[in-house]
Amino acid sequence: MDHPIKRDHSRFKKIVKGKIRENLRKYVSSGEQIIPKGNDQFKVPMPSIDIPRFRFGDRSEGGTGQGQGQEGDPVDGQPSEDGQPGEGEAGDNEGAKELEVSMDVEELASILGEELELPRIEPKGKKALTSTVDKYTSIGTVGPDSLKHLKRTYKNALKRQMSIGAYDPNDPRVIPIKADYRYRAADTKISTQSSAVVIYMMDVSGSMGEEQKQIVRTESFWINLWLKSQYKDIEVRYIIHDATAKEVDEDTFFRTKESGGTLISSAFKLCKHIMETDYNSEEWNIYPFHFSDGDNWSADDTKLCLSLLDDFIIPNSNVFCYGQVESRYGSGQFYKDLDKQYGTESEDIILSKIANREAILDSIKDFLGKGK
Repeated sequence: MDHPIKRDHSRFKKIVKGKIRENLRKYVSSGEQIIPKGNDQFKVPMPSIDIPRFRFGDRSEGGTGQGQGQEGDPVDGQPSEDGQPGEGEAGDNEGAKELEVSMDVEELASILGEELELPRIEPKGKKALTSTVDKYTSIGTVGPDSLKHLKRTYKNALKRQMSIGAYDPNDPRVIPIKADYRYRAADTKISTQSSAVVIYMMDVSGSMGEEQKQIVRTESFWINLWLKSQYKDIEVRYIIHDATAKEVDEDTFFRTKESGGTLISSAFKLCKHIMETDYNSEEWNIYPFHFSDGDNWSADDTKLCLSLLDDFIIPNSNVFCYGQVESRYGSGQFYKDLDKQYGTESEDIILSKIANREAILDSIKDFLGKGK
């Protein structure tokens, strides 16, 4: 039977999880800061939760509906029907503070998955990473002294002495010999875990402003969170591009100032190079994401992009995802070109329009909802 404190703690965690789920769209659309703490733990801000309790007042004051007063008078200093507030002085008590709770990847991903009804991802049958786990579940006759099983050794020695009549109840000494010794033995099990890499590409040309990059930052955080819950081993690579592309770290990816024109093929070429060099598609589940406002330099460059997608990137990826972030300066043409080439029902490429922050969760569902 569970201890009452454990039951209360479990109930409290359910309440917290429910509150976070209720506020998930607020966290996502407002860019609410969910802070990594290391070891796949995160700090999640949320409104303070009051634990229900009785509050006792002065019995001499009577209750509501008792004492002097006329119908329509305000109660306990609350505003009356004419909207005038009650009188009072400024207090010196603390205001309500937000509560920070710790949650791990699995818990946050579970909330995201339940809210968006995301299916579990099925890897493409590629070779997985292997790890060896030793569990001491059996008994052997040889082994080091550190793994000697004293109880089994004693029982074997006792049985041997009794069987040959060497055991004296009046002098109950049991002396093991080498044949009596028993040792804990390991059963070696090989577990397999699929590995994945996410390659983020983002247009940082002059038409992609801070708002657009904040949308990409928030969306990539939650995409990473879900993929981490699906794969034991995951790597993330970042590419930025205007007319040229380069690989950068995460901080640079989101802080680079926008400038210059746009050649989307430069990012696709670098993505292809990274995949060829570091990630054999027979061993890795590969997820390339490209975010842009849809402007490209020319129709010829778009043709080159389609060729790179058809000839290499799509065949070697689990799925290719393109997210078009709305910008007042972007034409949105690249989405139209991809839609014309592949259609919105393609199993190999997923297209999503992200009009604003409120559309981020819907875009995540577009990308992850097929379980690829």
